[in-house]
Amino acid sequence: MNFRSLDEFWAFYVNQHSKPSTRRWHFVGTLISMFFLLLSVFFSWCFLVFVPIFGYGFAWYSHFFVEGNVPATFGHPFWSVLCDFKMFGLMLTGKMDREIKRLGKRPVLQVF
Repeated sequence: MNFRSLDEFWAFYVNQHSKPSTRRWHFVGTLISMFFLLLSVFFSWCFLVFVPIFGYGFAWYSHFFVEGNVPATFGHPFWSVLCDFKMFGLMLTGKMDREIKRLGKRPVLQVF
């Protein structure tokens, strides 16, 4: 798929993260990645190896085993990272469900 802008890709990205648990796995992976990034800056660069392992590991798990689709990272790595941080920020501020509705997507309800 070819996208002309980040906004166009964002709509696709949100659609690929329709299940709340997929978004939660991404959130946790991004949070842990940020933690290891900080550890690498303040203590040792050795921690840097864990940044992509946890960031991509949690996200890819959610795509393959929860959402049932292929991660957008494979086709659009740069835009995927940007959108992941955007989604992280929207989730952190409690605005992600509003964004899903704005784009015309309905959140998928899950029973745990």
